[in-house]
Amino acid sequence: MATPTDRPYVRHTDRALRDPVLVLGMDGWIDAGLGAGSAMAHILASMDTEPVATFDGDAFVDYRARRPMVRITDGVTDELSWPEIRLLAGQDREGRDVLALVGPEPDMQWARFVAAVVGLCGELGVRLSCALGAFPLSVPHTRPVRLAATATSRALAESVGTVPGTIEVPAGVHTAVQEGFGRAGTPAISLWARVPIYAANVPYPAASAALVAGLHTVAGLSFDTGTLDAAAAVAAARIDEMIAASEEHSQMVRQMEAAADAEAAAPPLLDFSDLPSGDEIAAELERFLRGEQ
Repeated sequence: MATPTDRPYVRHTDRALRDPVLVLGMDGWIDAGLGAGSAMAHILASMDTEPVATFDGDAFVDYRARRPMVRITDGVTDELSWPEIRLLAGQDREGRDVLALVGPEPDMQWARFVAAVVGLCGELGVRLSCALGAFPLSVPHTRPVRLAATATSRALAESVGTVPGTIEVPAGVHTAVQEGFGRAGTPAISLWARVPIYAANVPYPAASAALVAGLHTVAGLSFDTGTLDAAAAVAAARIDEMIAASEEHSQMVRQMEAAADAEAAAPPLLDFSDLPSGDEIAAELERFLRGEQ
């Protein structure tokens, strides 16, 4: 069903939703260990979805930065697939309504995009917006993945956990959408998985499982994480094998473990400046996980 031309999207259905939660998993910003991308893929694979709206690619996507893909068969162009920003509807395993905003992070007109998302979600009755992300940090793979949150209220953020202190960092569109929901009076939160810096360049399923579990904590959404947990165990065993082969790496992990245990026991801000950088083993770990060692 078409919508007014001043709206930068096309509506595809008038499906009635009951207090849906919006989950944002757009591509293009920090995603250490593919934590957020894999979590979003897992969520979508767990639901039967239908498109609610498709956003105008010409308005938001730079096609020279994100070129469409063409399929050519025996010299004949069969299909041109354009990058799309879509809003999909589905349900978790308990029958709760879920909206998923997926696709490339907009390259332009963020203010217009945010206004469109917030306005459309207001019409659909969204009760909470949850964005997913993952960032690299000096944390060990031998401890459970901890989440950090930013939100439209301190109480909402503290329901998950925060990074103490004040920092200034570049923002992704998820943050802009969160701010837009805050202005509209709709609660919004971003969940960030902390990924070991030495595993940031390869898939780290434990981060994805933690993010999916975090959705249950903040929004009551229920998705089975069994396959993610199994993949996480395999990845951890392979990392263990690589770390054990180097005393230097083992010492680094032990220092990270001590810092992580201290943080868990006493949440105040910790100083990680004395920890060795994990950059020195990131390339080696990536080769190991690809089976090159």
